Amino acid sequence: MKFAILAPGKIAQSMAEALQGLKEQSVQESQCIAEELGVDTSAIELYAVASRSMERAEEFAKQWGFEKAYGSYEEMLDDEAVDIVYVASPHSYHFVHTKMCLEHGKHVLVEKPFTVNAQQAQELISLSKDKGVLLAEAIWTRYMPSRSMLNEVLDSGVIGTPTSLVANLGYPMRHKERLCKPELAGGALLDVGVYPIHFSLMVFRSRITKLDATAVMSPEGVDWTNSVTFTFDNGELAVLHSTMLSPTDRLGVIYGDKGYVEVLNINNCEAIRVYNTEHKMIATHKVPEQINGYEYEVLACMKAIAQGEIECGDMPHSETLRVMQILDSIRAKWGMRYPCE
Repeated sequence: MKFAILAPGKIAQSMAEALQGLKEQSVQESQCIAEELGVDTSAIELYAVASRSMERAEEFAKQWGFEKAYGSYEEMLDDEAVDIVYVASPHSYHFVHTKMCLEHGKHVLVEKPFTVNAQQAQELISLSKDKGVLLAEAIWTRYMPSRSMLNEVLDSGVIGTPTSLVANLGYPMRHKERLCKPELAGGALLDVGVYPIHFSLMVFRSRITKLDATAVMSPEGVDWTNSVTFTFDNGELAVLHSTMLSPTDRLGVIYGDKGYVEVLNINNCEAIRVYNTEHKMIATHKVPEQINGYEYEVLACMKAIAQGEIECGDMPHSETLRVMQILDSIRAKWGMRYPCE
């Protein structure tokens, strides 16, 4: 399967590292998961990379061993050999670039956030159905083994009935131009705030009946830091925080009537710790060794394509659309709109 990367920035390097590691079968645990999914990682080809700068594309291709480099996105998409494209451009360009890929009949894995709003997301989902090609969102926590591990811990009843959770994620990123500019769909919510939101939706799977949100805005009009609270129809409560001003402990804690669970680093789980009502740690679950975490979404896409699916079971279109609708509702409470909307 010939993989291509559109927009070779920093995050694209992580994807290239994962593709290279899978092809070389560099991590045994990842290979075991591939075998369980029935995916042949030796079929992976680092085929093409496209940038608006030919020099940048050539540099990236040389660094990671891609066969071809293109100085325009259109030229790469005209290459009939390309099977699947990873879209790694800034948030505000996800819609137009993903649409280009789909119109060329390419399978697409688009970096989170999927789009800027739900309307854009729905249009792309409809187009993927019309074209009969895979369209998947690269929200890596949805594909990681830690997700099923956490489900198993909660389903075991060790902490009883989960009633509430708190989760946060933040990094000092106000120096990053793409996050400060409204025209690039900047702000904490779409960049890091999506992770606490996804975390809560993976734990509490019922419908959100009430949403509260507040934010501290930058002079440019994007959220520097925010707080979001969900009330679910089964009575569960999720209190979420994200920021681009400072580092946070990245912790997710799920509280039940018989104890609680700590997820160390909700952005890329390092361990799951279980405590009883006396605050005594009674179990620790370590996650498998990984290449860098991006490999799981690649494997999910390869499996779906092999089975003729146009969405991944771990992150179906319905869930992508649901999250985009939630993000729209949060921004509406702040009166925050992007110029591209």
